[in-house]
Amino acid sequence: MKEDTILAALGALAQRSRLAIFRYLVEMGHEGAVAGQIAEALGIASTALTFHAKELVIAGLVRSEQQGRYVRYTANFEAMNGLVAYLTENCCRGDLAACCPPKRSSKPARKKT
Repeated sequence: MKEDTILAALGALAQRSRLAIFRYLVEMGHEGAVAGQIAEALGIASTALTFHAKELVIAGLVRSEQQGRYVRYTANFEAMNGLVAYLTENCCRGDLAACCPPKRSSKPARKKT
Protein backbone atom coordinates (compact mmCIF):
# COMPACT_ATOMS: atom_id res chain seq x y z
CA MET A 1 0.00 0.00 0.00
CA LYS A 2 1.08 3.54 -0.62
CA GLU A 3 2.06 5.68 2.34
CA ASP A 4 -0.69 8.23 1.59
CA THR A 5 -3.29 5.45 1.70
CA ILE A 6 -1.94 4.21 5.03
CA LEU A 7 -1.98 7.72 6.49
CA ALA A 8 -5.57 8.29 5.33
CA ALA A 9 -6.70 4.99 6.87
CA LEU A 10 -4.94 5.60 10.18
CA GLY A 11 -6.24 9.17 10.30
CA ALA A 12 -9.80 8.00 9.69
CA LEU A 13 -9.56 5.42 12.47
CA ALA A 14 -8.08 7.94 14.92
CA GLN A 15 -11.53 9.11 16.00
CA ARG A 16 -13.80 7.31 18.47
CA SER A 17 -17.01 7.22 16.40
CA ARG A 18 -15.26 6.22 13.19
CA LEU A 19 -13.36 3.45 14.94
CA ALA A 20 -16.63 2.19 16.46
CA ILE A 21 -18.36 2.27 13.05
CA PHE A 22 -15.49 0.40 11.41
CA ARG A 23 -15.35 -2.23 14.15
CA TYR A 24 -19.12 -2.72 13.91
CA LEU A 25 -18.96 -3.18 10.15
CA VAL A 26 -16.11 -5.67 10.45
CA GLU A 27 -18.24 -7.65 12.92
CA MET A 28 -21.19 -7.53 10.49
CA GLY A 29 -19.10 -9.25 7.82
CA HIS A 30 -19.52 -8.90 4.08
CA GLU A 31 -23.24 -8.04 4.33
CA GLY A 32 -22.51 -4.86 6.30
CA ALA A 33 -25.42 -2.81 7.63
CA VAL A 34 -27.67 0.05 6.63
CA ALA A 35 -27.01 3.47 8.14
CA GLY A 36 -30.00 3.40 10.51
CA GLN A 37 -28.99 0.03 11.91
CA ILE A 38 -25.45 1.24 12.59
CA ALA A 39 -26.68 4.48 14.17
CA GLU A 40 -29.06 2.60 16.47
CA ALA A 41 -26.54 -0.06 17.44
CA LEU A 42 -23.86 2.48 18.31
CA GLY A 43 -26.03 5.26 19.68
CA ILE A 44 -24.82 7.76 17.08
CA ALA A 45 -27.10 10.41 15.57
CA SER A 46 -27.91 9.72 11.91
CA THR A 47 -26.29 12.95 10.72
CA ALA A 48 -23.10 12.21 12.66
CA LEU A 49 -23.07 8.65 11.33
CA THR A 50 -23.31 9.91 7.75
CA PHE A 51 -20.43 12.34 8.33
CA HIS A 52 -18.16 9.72 9.92
CA ALA A 53 -19.04 6.98 7.44
CA LYS A 54 -18.17 9.37 4.59
CA GLU A 55 -14.70 9.84 6.09
CA LEU A 56 -14.22 6.07 6.26
CA VAL A 57 -15.33 5.75 2.63
CA ILE A 58 -12.89 8.48 1.55
CA ALA A 59 -10.10 6.63 3.40
CA GLY A 60 -11.01 3.43 1.54
CA LEU A 61 -11.85 1.43 4.66
CA VAL A 62 -15.60 1.30 4.03
CA ARG A 63 -17.76 0.94 0.93
CA SER A 64 -21.22 2.42 0.53
CA GLU A 65 -24.03 1.33 -1.76
CA GLN A 66 -27.36 3.04 -2.29
CA GLN A 67 -30.22 0.56 -1.89
CA GLY A 68 -33.42 2.45 -2.57
CA ARG A 69 -33.93 4.86 0.33
CA TYR A 70 -31.13 3.29 2.36
CA VAL A 71 -27.35 3.34 2.24
CA ARG A 72 -25.62 0.06 3.05
CA TYR A 73 -22.09 0.28 4.39
CA THR A 74 -19.62 -2.60 4.35
CA ALA A 75 -16.07 -2.89 5.62
CA ASN A 76 -13.42 -3.05 2.91
CA PHE A 77 -11.63 -6.16 4.12
CA GLU A 78 -8.96 -5.91 1.44
CA ALA A 79 -8.00 -2.43 2.67
CA MET A 80 -8.09 -3.59 6.31
CA ASN A 81 -5.84 -6.56 5.55
CA GLY A 82 -3.52 -4.33 3.53
CA LEU A 83 -3.23 -1.93 6.47
CA VAL A 84 -2.48 -4.76 8.90
CA ALA A 85 0.07 -6.25 6.48
CA TYR A 86 1.75 -2.86 6.04
CA LEU A 87 2.01 -2.31 9.78
CA THR A 88 3.31 -5.83 10.34
CA GLU A 89 5.89 -5.58 7.58
CA ASN A 90 7.06 -2.03 8.21
CA CYS A 91 6.66 -1.64 11.95
CA CYS A 92 7.46 -5.18 13.06
CA ARG A 93 10.05 -5.93 10.38
CA GLY A 94 7.80 -8.69 9.09
CA ASP A 95 7.89 -10.55 12.40
CA LEU A 96 4.43 -10.60 13.95
CA ALA A 97 5.84 -12.29 17.07
CA ALA A 98 8.02 -9.21 17.67
CA CYS A 99 4.91 -7.03 17.70
CA CYS A 100 2.91 -9.40 19.85
CA PRO A 101 5.20 -10.83 22.51
CA PRO A 102 3.63 -13.42 24.80
CA LYS A 103 1.69 -12.01 27.72
CA ARG A 104 3.29 -12.27 31.11
CA SER A 105 1.41 -14.08 33.79
CA SER A 106 -0.27 -11.78 36.27
CA LYS A 107 0.52 -14.24 39.03
CA PRO A 108 3.59 -13.48 41.13
CA ALA A 109 6.47 -15.87 40.68
CA ARG A 110 6.85 -18.49 43.39
CA LYS A 111 9.94 -18.44 45.49
CA LYS A 112 11.98 -21.59 45.53
CA THR A 113 12.53 -23.00 48.95
